[in-house]
Order: sequence, then C-alpha cells, then structure tokens
Amino acid sequence: MKHIIIGTAGHVDHGKTALIKALTGKETDRLQEEVKRGISIELGFAPFDLPGGRRAGVVDVPGHERFIHHMVAGVVGMDLVLFVVAADEGVMPQTKEHLDILHLLGVKKGIVVLTKVDLVEPEWLELVKEEVMEALVGTFLADAPLLAVSSVTGTGIPQLMTAIDALTQEVREKDPQAPFRLPIDRVFTITGFGTVVTGTLLAGTIRQEDRGEILPGNKVGRVRRLHVHGSGVPEAYAGQRVAVNLTDLDVKDIARGNVLVAPQSLSASQMADCRLHLLPSSPRPLSHRTRIRFHAGTAEVMGRAYLLDKKELSPGDKGLVQFRLEAPAALRRGDRYIIRSYSPQVTIGGGQVLEGNPPRRRRFREDVIKELELKEKGAPRELVEQGILEAGEKGIGLRELAQKIGLPQEEVSAFLSAPEIEGKLVLISPEQPLYLHRTVFNNLQERLKKQLESYHHQYPLRWGMAKEELRNRYFSLLPPRLFQGFLSALVEGKVVELRREKVKLFSQQVLFTPRQKEIKNRIEKALLAQPLSPPSPAEVLAQIDDSEAPEVYGALVEEGTLIRLSDDLAFHRQALVQAREKLLNHLEKEGKITVSQFRDLLQTSRRYTLPLLEYFDAQRLTKRVGDERILV
Repeated sequence: MKHIIIGTAGHVDHGKTALIKALTGKETDRLQEEVKRGISIELGFAPFDLPGGRRAGVVDVPGHERFIHHMVAGVVGMDLVLFVVAADEGVMPQTKEHLDILHLLGVKKGIVVLTKVDLVEPEWLELVKEEVMEALVGTFLADAPLLAVSSVTGTGIPQLMTAIDALTQEVREKDPQAPFRLPIDRVFTITGFGTVVTGTLLAGTIRQEDRGEILPGNKVGRVRRLHVHGSGVPEAYAGQRVAVNLTDLDVKDIARGNVLVAPQSLSASQMADCRLHLLPSSPRPLSHRTRIRFHAGTAEVMGRAYLLDKKELSPGDKGLVQFRLEAPAALRRGDRYIIRSYSPQVTIGGGQVLEGNPPRRRRFREDVIKELELKEKGAPRELVEQGILEAGEKGIGLRELAQKIGLPQEEVSAFLSAPEIEGKLVLISPEQPLYLHRTVFNNLQERLKKQLESYHHQYPLRWGMAKEELRNRYFSLLPPRLFQGFLSALVEGKVVELRREKVKLFSQQVLFTPRQKEIKNRIEKALLAQPLSPPSPAEVLAQIDDSEAPEVYGALVEEGTLIRLSDDLAFHRQALVQAREKLLNHLEKEGKITVSQFRDLLQTSRRYTLPLLEYFDAQRLTKRVGDERILV
C-alpha cells in the first residue's frame, strides 16, 4: 500500500491548524502555550482518512518566523503540501519564505488553499487570488489547484478533500526494501515503556525486534514497540509517521535532529559536498567560509560554506560547496537541505547533497569539480564505478557502496555484475565481497611486483618474502582480509605464488651459482655423513666457513631439502624418509613404540629421537598415548 505524508505551509495565523482540524477532526496544537497564544510552536500530527479509503499522515508546521527551524523539520518526507494563504491578508513574509523552503527541499506537489474566505467579500477574494497566482509564477505550485475554503463554515472543505485524494494518486510509492531511515523530530519517555522517538519514515521497513542505530553517536538499541497513528503495529513502512519505543537507549542519548537507521547503513560526518542554489532574495552574496545554519532532515547544525568552484555566489547563482559543520550530521547523496544566514536568521539557499561523507576538498580543482558534477548528473553505472574508484586501496563492500552513492543495494548489485562495468572492477574475497577498481588493482599489482623484484635481487636464494612483512612495509593501508584477497587474485592470475606464508613472483626461480652449488653439496654431505645424528646448523656452517654458506643453508631449508625441527636441529630430507620407513615398519608389526625403542631402532640418542617423534606427531602420522606412540 502507498503511504503518504501531507503537510501544511504558510504564514503565521493564516489558519493552517484550523484547516487540519476541519479536514481530520483532530486538534494538532498539543502544548498549553500553543492553545493559550493561538499559534503553533511545535510540529503537529494527525491521521487523515481520505475519501478513497487511504489513510494519510498530516504534519502541521508552525508559521512564525521564530520557529522556521521547526517548520523545516516538518517538511521532511512530505509528499504533497497544502500551501495556505489567508484570504484576509494575502501573501506575507513567511508565505514567501515557506515557498522557498518547500522548493529547496524538493517538494513537488501541492494544493494552494485560500483560508478564511468567510471574512472577505468576493471582490477582495478575487484580488487575493491574483496576488497569490502572481507570487507562484515559476514555482512548483504555478499550476497547482487553488481552492478557497472556510474552516469555520465548512465552505470548500469537501472539494478540498476530493482534490487531495486525487493528487495522492500521483505520489510515487517509496522503496520498502531500502535500509530504514527515520529523522527524529520528538524524543520522550513513557512510564513503563521507556524511550520513544517519532518521525517520518523516509525509507525502508522497520519491524519489532529490529536493531536500530542512532546517528550521530552510533548508539544501538532494539525496537520494542511501533505505533502508527496511535495504534500498535508489527511493522511500519516508508511514508508513515511512526513512534518507535526503543530499549537499551536512554532519552538523554537521543535528541531531535538525530536519525534512527538500520545499523551500519549510514554514517555521520562533519563535511558534506553539495550543490547550492543561493536564492535571488538572499540579502547579500555568499562569500567563501561564510558561517551559516545548515538544516537537513530534522537537524540544524552550525557550519561554514567552503566555495569550491567560485570566489563568491551572487543571489540567484548556483555553485559547488563543501559545508564543514561544527557537529556531525547523518547525510546521504540525494538529501535536500537549506541554509540560513547566521544573523539575522533568514533562509538564503539550499540544494542537494552530492556526498555525505567526503574527504576535505581543495578549491578550484578541476578533478574535484568534475567528480562532483558526475555525482550530481551521472548515470547510476557511472556513480557505481566512481564510488569504487574513490574507495582506493581500502576497497569497498556492497552495503557501503550503496550507502555512499545513495542507491538501493539491489540496484547497485545489478550494476556490479553488468558487462560494461564488470571489467573495471576486481572482486576481492567473494565470501565477504570487497571491490577494488581495476586501475587501483593494477597500481597495487605493479607496486607489489616492483617490491618482490627488489627482494629477489637482494636475496636470490630465498624462496620468497614473508607475507606479513610485505603487507606491513608496503601495503599497510590494506586490511589483512583485503590483502589476502588481493594476493589470491594474483595467484589466480599467475603473477605470484604463495607457500607457507611467503610470497614470490611466479617467474622467480632459485638458481645456485657454481660456487653456491659447491657449498650446497658440502652442506648435504655434512648432514648425510650421520643422517640420524646430524650436526647442528651452527656446526655445519662452521665446517663450511664461507660467507655465502648461511644463505645457501637457508635456501635448502626453503626448498625442502633440509627440514628444520628447531633452531639447532635439522635433518636432510633423505634422513627423514629413512626414519619414517623404520617407524612405520615397527608400528605395523608391534602397534606401538616408546622413545627408547625408537632410539634403539635408529641407533641414535634421545636428543634426536624425541624431536623426530614430535615431528611425526605434528605430521599426523602418529599420536602420543601415554609414553607410547601409535599410528593415527
């Protein structure tokens, strides 16, 4: 079912709250001060049963200039607006400011409602209609229905309800499969239940027992209960006003302006790359680093505007801006925002977020401008590729990529497997997919080849370089899982080989010089003279007495000719074969053997037989049972 939010907008005391009561029968002013003063201060909410049978949610916003920040919070999630102008007063300052805010925040549909028609003569009403239509020229309401009503007498109310019902048919259904996101506009406690937050669910579906993360702050709680229009429900959908009862979170952990999201589906940042439209009505140009009030969702954050492509923005002009905020905000690509001047507080502009968690940008950089223009206008396929490229050597997963570029995971996943982009990325670690851009992968590959070539040149007799040494020294930005996946891809491509936690180039071979071959033969001869009672490595090297002997000895260990059982004990491979055969023959006949029996069998000492038995245990040839060994 399509879920719809209807909002109001307009100057203070133009009858917005009375109009909602005439339409729904509900009083949205709930604060004692609101009732006493006769003006809305906070946001008001009511369910609205439309003639066609659909139930919508209504958000009533305050009209006074002192409460514009509340009005902006109320626009979040509006599908259509009832733009209210009192017939006895006509267009007023907040009429114009609210219209600018609705435009900047991307509201596309609405109905213009002239209220209080019972207070004016027909001739005056016609003059007001002309004034309103003139004020709406060039706006999204230029061709909107215009109806005259009286909330007191009921004049025009049935016709307005019919018009609203018809317009809701044009509202697009929201994506129920996206990760849920709820900008919070109220936080309170109910005795016996605990913390409750309310807001308009912008995306996804939220269910009882779901985990929810509060941003900024990264505090996680559990959804205990859900209410929509005052009734308990097992789940709530995008486009509904929702009250969420949260456990594991105290009311002091949450504030208006926070966002409740599916865990790890969004992140908060103190920077945002944006396209900014400075309103023609802005009282002055916008200079670089101007301090502003940044409004997005239900949040208001102080910050500064860093102009990226222009020295300053003139009223009516557009530009690329990085907002650097004084507190974190949870934003994603495609979000709408407005900015107000620091003092006096006037709405001066707004636009669309292009990147909600960007790096710090430098001004007048052609590559930066090109990248942001791509994010603004690029096709989804281009955004997917750009997102992977920007992730660089750290790589990026599907969920993080979808979050970064502001597209549903299913859509991003489809683009990742499309032929036109598949060749431009490399999938790392398929079990927990990470993606590297092909350009980044190729650069990493060339760097690795260069380092291994240098290592092989310096140590020609060593099989390869220790994997962790290679990562720590030259690829420290790559997490271990990503580095392992990167190496696996290179193994598959026959660029490198892996063996016992060491890495070498696929083409690399250990080749002994004539002198080294002579040393190799002398080492083997020394160990095979008494194969089951061999001299220690230090003793062998002392016998050879050659500066290259340690490297040759190490090469024989790496290639498996010598098997080192400890720092001071190594056997020739032939000796281990001999010892293994004797051990197997004995066990096949007797079924078991002790250390002493094995010592006598090999005619050697305990110094050698115990390490040999422990080696065969480790090879899962034998296992120890008490003081004896048996076959596994």
